[in-house]
Amino acid sequence: MPMEESYWESMKSGVADMVNTGGRQGGSITAALFLKQFVDGNVQWLHIDMAGPVWNEKKKTATGFGVSTLVEWVLKNSS
Repeated sequence: MPMEESYWESMKSGVADMVNTGGRQGGSITAALFLKQFVDGNVQWLHIDMAGPVWNEKKKTATGFGVSTLVEWVLKNSS
């Protein structure tokens, strides 16, 4: 996810260090910025936001879209 620092404005809180979500716009970006706060700067990491495309409105169930791609990537890149 892009780390658009300007989204921090929507995560400011008057009672906490930060809120765990920003406004409706840029939700996946603010989620990545939130998670970034808990990862050591020397660790490579990524945030995959697949909440939207994994829901099938017609069936009212999760599709699992993206999971097989993620599993394939992990298997290919693990030793």
